[in-house]
Amino acid sequence: MPRPTSGGAATARRRPRPSHHRRTAAPAQSRTAPPRNAVSQMEALLDAAAALPAPAPRDFAQLGLPAPLVTTLARRGFTAPFAIQTRALPDALAGRDVLGRAQTGSGKTLAFGLAVIARLHAGARPHRAPTAPRGLILAPTRELANQVAEELAPLAHSLDLRVAAIYGGAPMGRQIDRLRRGVDILVATPGRLQDLIEQKVAVLSHIEITVLDEADHMADLGFMPAVTKLLDLTPAGGQRLMFSATLDRGVDRLAQRYLTDPAAHAVASSRAAVDTMDHRVFAVKAEDKVAVASAIATRPARSLFFVRTKHGADRLAKQLSRAGADAVAIHGNLNQNQRERALRAFSTGHSRVLVATDVAARGIHVDDVDLVVHFDPPNDHKDYLHRSGRTARAGATGTVLSLVEPAQLRAVEKLHADAAVRTTTSRVDAVDHADVVALAASGEPIVLDGPPPAEVRGPKPVRRPRAGAPRRGNAQSGRGGGQPGRGRDRRRA
Repeated sequence: MPRPTSGGAATARRRPRPSHHRRTAAPAQSRTAPPRNAVSQMEALLDAAAALPAPAPRDFAQLGLPAPLVTTLARRGFTAPFAIQTRALPDALAGRDVLGRAQTGSGKTLAFGLAVIARLHAGARPHRAPTAPRGLILAPTRELANQVAEELAPLAHSLDLRVAAIYGGAPMGRQIDRLRRGVDILVATPGRLQDLIEQKVAVLSHIEITVLDEADHMADLGFMPAVTKLLDLTPAGGQRLMFSATLDRGVDRLAQRYLTDPAAHAVASSRAAVDTMDHRVFAVKAEDKVAVASAIATRPARSLFFVRTKHGADRLAKQLSRAGADAVAIHGNLNQNQRERALRAFSTGHSRVLVATDVAARGIHVDDVDLVVHFDPPNDHKDYLHRSGRTARAGATGTVLSLVEPAQLRAVEKLHADAAVRTTTSRVDAVDHADVVALAASGEPIVLDGPPPAEVRGPKPVRRPRAGAPRRGNAQSGRGGGQPGRGRDRRRA
């Protein structure tokens, strides 16, 4: 059984780190198959860490960060560490391997990023070698890699360290030129990094500290074989930090294989819903679905809609735009410039509505999103929690709304139960229904007309439109029927 340490972390029993040079490649199936037991050793370790009392509040200087870095953090508005930073940074700065679990928006990027920057600054300062970075951060998507690099670059610059991001979909020549000019911290997606290593323009023999961000999503995308090959190319004695929302799909085995005596830090159970989210269900007919979504999308605040397919994202964005909402779509069929423009428009407020597929949305980290709409049901409860985590970030509140057709209600009900979220359900059978009007007319969370309904397992009885209220046009079908997750292209979205 894992036992808590006095330093505020749970720790696994010490075991020697196996030499990468003696390690033989295992069959892919044996390396990535998830364990059959309900709670793995590492999952239990994280649950024990989450149950520990919160450490005493400290500022960044008290955590041991260099003064120039603390000053730069303050200039950028970071004055007090988040919980995961307070828990994980002391062990990471001390050189220990760290296994971390935290809700999205909880500050985990700085939890590992500050450690990488400070550790490289404190170490020996060899001449910056071309094509040979000293710090490596692996991210599952190009958007996440780019955002991590953008967040860390100014902080690293304060200590004369260079950060670069490399990922697919962008010109390789520019990335090669950046590597040849010398980079201290490389943020990369596994596929593009493998390509550059094969071309002998990137080497990992100088890596001192490696980070795996969103390891569970790397497994979802089939990157585990690439990740293990990349880790085997880094020095055996290097420090490693892994952050993951869950430890299934082979992530548990990855942690056991590559982390030595890890300090486990968690701020919430992997199955816990964000307390500051208000989870709602609108039961709608297929023919009313787009009209209801359009009424919601015309609200003045930011809204993020999730759909299952790339074509569905384009279709819904056009439908919402025709209804008067400034909507843009993001998905895997767009090139990198198009994806960046869409995300930039949403981040800056030029477009108040973003329609996204699940895979593309993994890299979306935008503040002040107070409404997430599941236009199509997610594949499973983990995707539900990840989608929903785009709101209520960094202690803010938010609303999560599912638009559910009658045939989907039972499956979505089970999904919510698996996600351990408490929802309220109401039937919406007209686009001028008070629920929709209230939401569309303000940036506030959903307010039902009259007293809030009690928690229910299915839809509430049909509420008829108010007398004399006009009914808007003929709504187009959202084509979202069927069971959650059916027909979704997870690898290309």
